Amino acid sequence: MRVEYINPFVESAHNVLTEVLQVEVQRGELFLKSTASPVLGVAAIIGLAGDVEGRVLLDMSRDTAIQVATAMLKSMDMDAITELNEMGRATITELANMITGQAVTKLHDLGFKFDLTPPALVTGDNMEISNTNVEALIVPMEMPQGRIEINVAIRERG
Repeated sequence: MRVEYINPFVESAHNVLTEVLQVEVQRGELFLKSTASPVLGVAAIIGLAGDVEGRVLLDMSRDTAIQVATAMLKSMDMDAITELNEMGRATITELANMITGQAVTKLHDLGFKFDLTPPALVTGDNMEISNTNVEALIVPMEMPQGRIEINVAIRERG
């Protein structure tokens, strides 16, 4: 996996989280996960197709998702949430849209051409995401609301 694909997602996640949450976001050390890896409880999945194929996953615990959604909603003068309800899920999906939109703009500017699927939000315990023949690179983002892992599994078509 080429670093040119990864950096725009990591930079965009850091920028968007810092901006929308108005907090300091610490980037953790990146690491690889095998082809089948458990998710933390709430995952926004975005598929990629074109010059590259694969997916980007924003992975977090249910508690982190609730806290992030609450912070985003409060910034829009909306009420906090106490459970991952419809508004909370829509807010996390919008966060995924913001991060991937910014990353894809950067990648298109570098000459990469591909399409995205709209984010799909999956929630639950003991879930695994399987990637056939592609290792996932994980970049953790730590903030007061918790930890979000930016999970990127992309390869060039060919």
